[in-house]
Amino acid sequence: MKVDADGFSFDFTNALDAFVFDEKDKTKPTYHGQPMKAVDIIAEFPDAYIFVEMKDFNDPAAYDTKDFSTEEELKAKRAGFKWLKNYLKYKCRDTYLFRHAEQKAEKPIHYICLLTFDNALNTAVRKTLSKELPVGLASKRWKQELVKSCQVVNVAKWNENFPKWPVSHASAEGA
Repeated sequence: MKVDADGFSFDFTNALDAFVFDEKDKTKPTYHGQPMKAVDIIAEFPDAYIFVEMKDFNDPAAYDTKDFSTEEELKAKRAGFKWLKNYLKYKCRDTYLFRHAEQKAEKPIHYICLLTFDNALNTAVRKTLSKELPVGLASKRWKQELVKSCQVVNVAKWNENFPKWPVSHASAEGA
């Protein structure tokens, strides 16, 4: 099942359904039209949902707090990293709320962020994001997880970790 979104092309082999969730076209049946954040793609499998968010950054170094020259630059990079983490967190949480209201959150949810960062920066984003989503049962009172797992990968890592669901830059397919 092929899905193209935001410059990427996915093939979700064995999916029951896969679609652009952050649909902008009001005439499409997957348009949700609420003032909430939304992940880019949802893929449904017999035993899970996959929420996918993609971002292709022109300047990944702007978010890397390990590489800076001045305290001012570090402060700016920390602010950028915090903004990104919150942006990704609320995309997932709002989508979960929307799917819960649709009664389509009965299966485990795996959140995968496809970012054009190197592996080290993606790992830093994943660690912070996993704590704040949160992943797993975050409270003794919870009976259901918000998300079962969170991965933050680039295209190479996506294809290595998820070979059944290959992804490519949409522009690369025509080349």
